[in-house]
Amino acid sequence: MIDFKNIKQEYLWYIVGLIATDGNLSSNGRHINITSKDREYLFLVRNTLGLHSTIGRKASGSEKEKKYSVLQFSDVVFYEYLKSVGLFPKKSLTLGAIGVPPKYFPDFFRGVIDGDGCISTWIHRTNGYQQWSLFIVSAAPVFISWLKSEAENHFSVRGRLYTYLNKGKKNPINRLKFGKLAAKVIIKQTYYEGSLCLARKELKSKLCLLDPSLMVNYGGVIGPGAVTGSQN
Repeated sequence: MIDFKNIKQEYLWYIVGLIATDGNLSSNGRHINITSKDREYLFLVRNTLGLHSTIGRKASGSEKEKKYSVLQFSDVVFYEYLKSVGLFPKKSLTLGAIGVPPKYFPDFFRGVIDGDGCISTWIHRTNGYQQWSLFIVSAAPVFISWLKSEAENHFSVRGRLYTYLNKGKKNPINRLKFGKLAAKVIIKQTYYEGSLCLARKELKSKLCLLDPSLMVNYGGVIGPGAVTGSQN
C-alpha cells in the first residue's frame, strides 16, 4: 500500500499525470497499471511509490513480442484517490479535467509529457535551422482541450490543437502542439533540477533549451545562448 506521507506532492502529481496518459485503472476497483517501453524507468516509478510489485512484460495490440514493461499493483486507497481527482477505468476516450492544484501543474504536465508526449526536433528544409516542438496526443477530446487551456494559462503560452483520423481507425486522435519558443517556456518550468522524469525526455528537454533561437524572446525564457530580436 502506498504511504502518502512518504511521497512528495510533486512526485505524486507527476505520477498522476503519467497514469492519466500511460496508465489505467482496472474495473475491479483496486488495480492500477502503468505501461512503458522504458523498463528501468518503471523501476524508478515503483521505488518512488514505495512498492515492491513485480514489473512484467506485455505485447502491444496484435504483436507477439513482449517489448513493453508493465507495473501493476493493488491499492484500494490510491485507486479511490485517483478517482477523486478525475481518473476512472476505460478512460482513453472519455477522460476529462483533472483536479490538479496549480502549484503542482508543472509536475502533472511533465508526467503527461513522459506518458503520451514528445519533444521533437528536425532541420527546417528551407532555412536549414534546427526546429523543436512539444506535442501531446490523446484520444480523449475533453481532456486534451482542458490540458490546452490549463497549459496556456499556467505557462502563458499558446498551443494548437489538431484532430486527425488514422486509416482503418474509427476514433480520431487529438494532438496538442507547442512550437519551439513555447516549448522552451514549458520545459524550463517542468523539467527542473531534481524532478522525477523519464531520462530520455529529460535529455531532449536540455538539448531543446540549449539550442539558440533566432526569433523574438518568448516569455523571457528561451535558453542559454539564445539570440533575441528579429533576424534580417
